[in-house]
Amino acid sequence: MRSLAASIAFLTRIPVSSSMAYGAGDVGKSARWFPLVGMLLGGVYAAMLQLLSPRLPPSVLAVLILLAEVLLTGALHTDALADTADGFGGGRSREDILRIMRDHAIGSYGATALILLAALKITAIAALAQRPHAILYLVLAPALGRWSILPLSRFLPYARESAAVANHIGTVELVWGSILAAGAAVLAGPWRGLACWVLVAVLTAWFGRFCFRRIGGVTGDTLGASVQISESVVLLAGLALG
Repeated sequence: MRSLAASIAFLTRIPVSSSMAYGAGDVGKSARWFPLVGMLLGGVYAAMLQLLSPRLPPSVLAVLILLAEVLLTGALHTDALADTADGFGGGRSREDILRIMRDHAIGSYGATALILLAALKITAIAALAQRPHAILYLVLAPALGRWSILPLSRFLPYARESAAVANHIGTVELVWGSILAAGAAVLAGPWRGLACWVLVAVLTAWFGRFCFRRIGGVTGDTLGASVQISESVVLLAGLALG
C-alpha cells in the first residue's frame, strides 16, 4: 500500500497520508503502479463522460475533461511538455537544452506545444465522445501514457547528474507495470488495445532514441512529455480504429 500511495502522491494531486515521506527511491520502486494510477485517472474522465454527455455538448465536455486532468495531476506532464519543447526547440548543444529545460519560464516553443496539445486533446475527446468506445480510450490513454515512463527510465541513462526517480526504476518495475498496461489494453478490447500499445511502444522507442542523441538520456521533463505524447497518440488511434 505504501508503494501505491507513493505513486499516487507523485503523479497526482490526490491527497494521500501526510504522515508518509517519500524519497526518490520510494517513488522509483512504486513506478510499477504508474499504469494503474493512469487507469484511475481515466476512470474519472470516463465517469465524467457518462454523467455529462447527455447534458453538455461534446466540445464543452472535452474541455471539462482536460480541466479535470490539469487539476488532478497539477499540470505535471503539461509543464514537462512545455519545458521539453523549449529545450529541444531553442537549444543547440546538450548543455543549452538542459539549461533551457530547467528554466521555469515558458518560451515560444513551449507555448506553441501547449496550444497544440490542448487543441488536439479537446478535438479528439469531443469526437470520441460521440462514439461507442470512447470510455475505453479515455481509460487506456492515461494508462499507456504513464507506462511509457518505465521503458525510457529502464533503458536510458538520466541526463543530469542529480539524483532522480528514473534512476530507481528497474526491470522489476517495468515488468509489473507492463502487466498492468496489458490488462488495460485487454479491457479496451484485445486488438484495439494491442494496436494502441504497439503505437505507444514504437513512439516511445523513437522518442527515447531522439533524447539520447540530443542530451544523452532522459530527464523528468522528457518523461513527462512522453506521457502527453503517448496519451495523444492513443486518442488519435481511437478515432482511426473506429
